[in-house]
Amino acid sequence: MELKTPLYDAHVKAGGKIVPFAGFLLPVQYEKTGVIKEHMAVRTQAGLFDVSHMGEVLCKGKDALANLQKILTNNFDNMVDGQARYSLMCNEKGGVVDDLIVYKKGENDYFIVVNAANREKDFNWMLEHKFGDVEFTNVSDDYAQLALQGPKAMEILRKLTKEESIPQKYYHAVFNGEVAGIPCIVSKTGYTGEDGVELYLESKYAEQMWNKLLEAGAEEGLVPCGLGARDTLRMEAAMPLYGHEMNDDISPLETGLKFAVKMDKPDFIGKAAIEAKGEPKIKRVGLKVVGRGVIREEQDVLADGKVIGHTTSGTHCPYLDYPVGMALIDAKYSELGTKLEVEVRGRKVEVEVVALPFYKRDK
Repeated sequence: MELKTPLYDAHVKAGGKIVPFAGFLLPVQYEKTGVIKEHMAVRTQAGLFDVSHMGEVLCKGKDALANLQKILTNNFDNMVDGQARYSLMCNEKGGVVDDLIVYKKGENDYFIVVNAANREKDFNWMLEHKFGDVEFTNVSDDYAQLALQGPKAMEILRKLTKEESIPQKYYHAVFNGEVAGIPCIVSKTGYTGEDGVELYLESKYAEQMWNKLLEAGAEEGLVPCGLGARDTLRMEAAMPLYGHEMNDDISPLETGLKFAVKMDKPDFIGKAAIEAKGEPKIKRVGLKVVGRGVIREEQDVLADGKVIGHTTSGTHCPYLDYPVGMALIDAKYSELGTKLEVEVRGRKVEVEVVALPFYKRDK
């Protein structure tokens, strides 16, 4: 039985095409726009996403920091209040349990955001591995999350809030913010490759906030966006997705997330296994289709007729206007410019290894 986010009725009313995703009923696109228009709105103006399906966990107590240091791969001992940090949570084999974001609210007080499909798995993993004086609390059902993204996002936000509610830097948040008169956490983060914020607020205010934002952004071209555009946007920005570019068997180093793995920390779950594996023999690469066709996930990648890996995600990118994919392949073939093939329904499609991300916004 799929769950509904607090914005389910608003999506139906706006003509959202509802599909099951990660245990929730969410819009894949809207009748008036469709994936391409929604994608282009985020790249050129602004888009609004319902990401209330994401999970939130509180971590508090005298040993909160020590627990994060042990359970997660990144280093959290030099964070300032309000700062956010991306991390992986690994298993003993060095595979990825999930990727997540940790916010420091205050001394021994952290707010963790996890992937929707892994809400229960992640929370249980934390409980199973906790030690000392710490409390993990799953508060996922208390929060709605809205993502306002695009070059006009901050312009729209400023119509509804004061400057002190807006984080000054990327990957920082204001925990006692207020937008449109509604108390919320304002976080300068996102999953689109664009400027913008993610707002966390009490579920009961979700529809009110959604309507206020759409109203305020009407003249800037703000549109509601579904899962389809969320996926094509993250693909252009080459942002990895759990279950695609990483899973319980793929190490963070193999999927190019070394920046979030601090091997100089005394210890963390999975560190010994990652060390034992040594230099990664497989690598996540970007593939640009130079032949005819569109590549998708879980398709064989070939070099001289030999399978050297598989695609993890693939689509036609609306802004770039050509098809791309990400793949995990034998590191020997990962040099930029290498010509390879992807098997698409029995047909070989020519691709070239290109730099990631495929798209980068002008700062």
